Amino acid sequence: MVAIIGVGIEGFRPAIKELSYKELMFEAARKAYEDASIDPRKDVQSFIACGEDFWWGTSITDEYVPDQIGAAQKSVCTISGDGIHGLITAYMHIQSGIADIAVVEAHSKASEVIKKGQVEMLGLDPIYNRPLNVHPNIIAGLEAQRFLSDSSLERRHLASIVSKNKKNALLNGRAAYGEHVSKERVLSRNIRFSPLTDYDISEFSDGCVILVVASDEAAKKIKHAVRITGVGWATHTNSIESRDWTRAVYAELCAKQAYKMAGIKNPSKELNMAEIDDTFSYKELQHLASLGIVKQKDLKDGIESGQFERNGAFPVNPSGGCIGMGNALDANGLQRVSELALQIRGEAGECQIKDVRKGLAFSWRGVPTTTGAAVVLEG
Repeated sequence: MVAIIGVGIEGFRPAIKELSYKELMFEAARKAYEDASIDPRKDVQSFIACGEDFWWGTSITDEYVPDQIGAAQKSVCTISGDGIHGLITAYMHIQSGIADIAVVEAHSKASEVIKKGQVEMLGLDPIYNRPLNVHPNIIAGLEAQRFLSDSSLERRHLASIVSKNKKNALLNGRAAYGEHVSKERVLSRNIRFSPLTDYDISEFSDGCVILVVASDEAAKKIKHAVRITGVGWATHTNSIESRDWTRAVYAELCAKQAYKMAGIKNPSKELNMAEIDDTFSYKELQHLASLGIVKQKDLKDGIESGQFERNGAFPVNPSGGCIGMGNALDANGLQRVSELALQIRGEAGECQIKDVRKGLAFSWRGVPTTTGAAVVLEG
């Protein structure tokens, strides 16, 4: 067994100007180690930082990681991916015997990235796509339009997701973008990338999450340990031209791996809730269908019946998701995992859901990728 024994969260806010990214990491690490009751210098064998050099603004970013998280002269590596990819790496380090205790870090200093769209442009094909010189979010708009068409959903259903997640965020002290916003107000906003308004696109935030992960033996003394029972990760295609625009194939592949490991046959019945990517409002719904939680043809009824509300049959993103907490770049995955872990521990504060024993966290790397990662957690 591998378990999360420590959670440290610092942020998330639109901009954290009073702390450098190193200080942000230090504060999250201090909280995580206190939560896990460990000394990083003595007890941890592997440290993993998640992030893309372009977001950090430096090359070989793991050279700038050790000091502030207590990893001096220890094994440190960087995963150029989302936080759940780093968590899965820690899982494999422990399962392979490399470490008994591993630490995973992911953070966002999005407020310091001046031209985020240009960074995302680097993910586009340099011959066929990048010369078009269009904002990468146009890809999200095109995919959203196709998704609405294929699923018989309308813009008002996307507005329901925005309204739900921003309302959930009001109960979450870790969320930056909580708001009472009606579906009508969402629909009245200017279209940014048709059919998406600015409300349908999560705003950026600064923050850091650090998780302490341990083997069965190392986790025995921790009463609040949350077990990792299934993991999955996948990239469908790196080409816009060859992707499937009707569904999130990468999510299907991730779910298949994670559910098989966790022994889950019917996720909507066996899981109590999910924290899944909603960097765009339509992505929450697309991911719900591709993760096998609800059939695509039933999404409309699920939204209109309140199935995915905090008090619904299957709560989705009670934390507020990215729409409510902010898009934290490569920290989005650990944001989803940490919120789920706190729910299972019964420590999610005002956004706590009753009797959460098992749940799914899922992340997507963002436009223009088809890369995702999933993890099943159990109490």
